[in-house]
Amino acid sequence: MKRYIFIFFLLLSCSNKKEGIMPVKADLVESVYSSVTIQPDSLYKAYSTVVAILDRNLLEEGALVQEGTPILKLINLKPALSRENAKLSFELAKENSSGNNSVLNSLEREIRAASLSFYNDSVNYLRQKTLWEQEIGSKVEFENRKLAYELSRNNLQLLKKEYERTRKELSNQVQQALNNYRSSEFTAEEFTITSNINGKLYALYKNPGELVTTVEPVALLGRADKFIIEMLVDETDIVKIEEGQKTLVTLDAYGQRVFEGTIHKIYPTKDERTQTFKIEAVFNEAPPKLYPGLAGEANILIAEKKDALTIPKEYLIDADHVLTDDGIRKIRTGLQDIEKVEILSGLKEDETIYKPEQ
Repeated sequence: MKRYIFIFFLLLSCSNKKEGIMPVKADLVESVYSSVTIQPDSLYKAYSTVVAILDRNLLEEGALVQEGTPILKLINLKPALSRENAKLSFELAKENSSGNNSVLNSLEREIRAASLSFYNDSVNYLRQKTLWEQEIGSKVEFENRKLAYELSRNNLQLLKKEYERTRKELSNQVQQALNNYRSSEFTAEEFTITSNINGKLYALYKNPGELVTTVEPVALLGRADKFIIEMLVDETDIVKIEEGQKTLVTLDAYGQRVFEGTIHKIYPTKDERTQTFKIEAVFNEAPPKLYPGLAGEANILIAEKKDALTIPKEYLIDADHVLTDDGIRKIRTGLQDIEKVEILSGLKEDETIYKPEQ
């Protein structure tokens, strides 16, 4: 309170030398200021999926492209070698699976031999069994024939299981080799970088002969017929912004000409470095020519009011007081623009106020 008393006497002494003003009614528009950068819609940077050497750029900057249009060609020997090795592995797997000298053919021969041996041992066993039942021959000879029969039978069963297991393994190896071969062909195709959209090639970042990595962009592409107004809004103002609000844009390239736009997207994440939020707007009627990176300013219209009771901002003391003939008085403010502020209560239209000393 002592501070306000001091300010009152100081300003009162100055007010004797100055004329005061009265609040006036005026149309008031509150807005939020923002910097502006123009960018093509669907703007993106193209990257290589491999480390390679740039063979040649297939298009010039400014060229119109369709989705799938080749942009640049990369060179690397690794895909060709990988593809050749994959092809050899596939052919070897096929040979092992179905060739004349395949593992399966070898097992088939063993199975045929084991089948003959089993047949012979089974005949001898049954013959010896019949004789033994007639009490002809020795028990030792009978048991030897029986043992030979059982060994032949087990050996044949094991060979058949081995054949089936090997057949499945070889079949899987063939399929895996085929998949690797197809994958190597696909990898080779990736060395031609193509456009993902219908639009324009705005920039090429590499020259023929330069190294291309997976972390550096090689081209910049975006729409050719639609541009976005990118704006950065201070965090203290972002809560006032809503989709659909009108914005007035001026561009350095067009002088004082004003273009209208509409807010259509608010990004929810704050840039910690600049302490701002990014929002996007679209032109209601775009300028005749636009280029990526054009800069300017914008005012986003938050609220409008006609015949509002206003005073100049420079007559405010601590944002919510004014100096009157009766002393410092508290007021309640409403909308405000760069120069004026609305008076909601605490001051009448016929009362005089005085400008405080700086």
